[in-house]
Amino acid sequence: MSVTAHQNSVEAAPSTTVKPPADFGDVRSEFQALLSASGVYDLSSRAKISLTGGDRVRWLNGMVTNNIRDLAPGHGVYAFLLNPQGHILGDLYAYNRGESLLFDTDESQREKILAVFDKYIIMDDVEVASEKLAAIGIAGPKSRDTLQAAGFAVPDLTPLQFVPATWQQTAVTLVRGDNPCVEASELWLAPSDLERVYEAVVKAGARPVGTQALDLLRIAAGIPHYGTDIRERDLPQETEQERALNFSKGCYVGQEIVERIRSRGQVRRKFTGFEVKGPLPAAGSKIQVEGKDVGEITSAASLPLTGAEPRVALGYIRREVGTPGKQVEADGSAAIVSNLPFAEVFK
Repeated sequence: MSVTAHQNSVEAAPSTTVKPPADFGDVRSEFQALLSASGVYDLSSRAKISLTGGDRVRWLNGMVTNNIRDLAPGHGVYAFLLNPQGHILGDLYAYNRGESLLFDTDESQREKILAVFDKYIIMDDVEVASEKLAAIGIAGPKSRDTLQAAGFAVPDLTPLQFVPATWQQTAVTLVRGDNPCVEASELWLAPSDLERVYEAVVKAGARPVGTQALDLLRIAAGIPHYGTDIRERDLPQETEQERALNFSKGCYVGQEIVERIRSRGQVRRKFTGFEVKGPLPAAGSKIQVEGKDVGEITSAASLPLTGAEPRVALGYIRREVGTPGKQVEADGSAAIVSNLPFAEVFK
């Protein structure tokens, strides 16, 4: 059925998600579980939206920066949603479920992204609706073993590939994560089954992990978070997230700016890491070289490793001074420009 009423094309149901806990009493141990064992965590902070209708693939391909047109069933991609000036309105994962597309984004972006979608769905055969799906994540070098011990069959999957599965007569979807530093998976399931599956994974050996430890892992891996490290004023190539871009897919909103940047060779700033030698700089702190502003800090953390607690930060710096090993200053502390991820964390 074609969408003939613009205002009816998007169902923006209010969210009823519960915010996951910040920690379970020991952030250090939770972080260590993610690095050396397995940690399980609530993904209620993610919103899942389905797209159906005959024009869904063509339409979404014309909206986001990655290739939806050639996305095989059972696979996903990471992408940006841009405005016509090429600035980033949001980020999302898009998955091809065969008869529908599913996009997954942070709950904080739900209303903004749905509003943008509603603006661009006019006479297209596309219907957008909130999915009542719960999800848990499990990450760490022993996460596969833990899932198997809990009774899940875990096939070899490529990043962002997913398969339907049945666990104790419960329907789930198993999704391979895309963190390049630690193996991770997600389980999508009905909200009524969440507690039972979560408890089974914990019983199999996974340590419950809160949002603080997950953010430490994110920073250590050098993965920017929308709203913190990626803002609407940023351009796609500044973020260094080439995984979100496809340069052969054809036109989409903001594509002209992205292509212009590519053809000219570079942008002035880049997203990178910093090893901090002193107190952690606050988010928003200016990065300086010889008293001149050359960038800004967006995230910072002390990483609770065994026997050490390196201070690191993420942020943007002008490309001409952003070479690895370059010393800069941030909020009164010396900082060394570093490649991402922070390799010493994942040795």
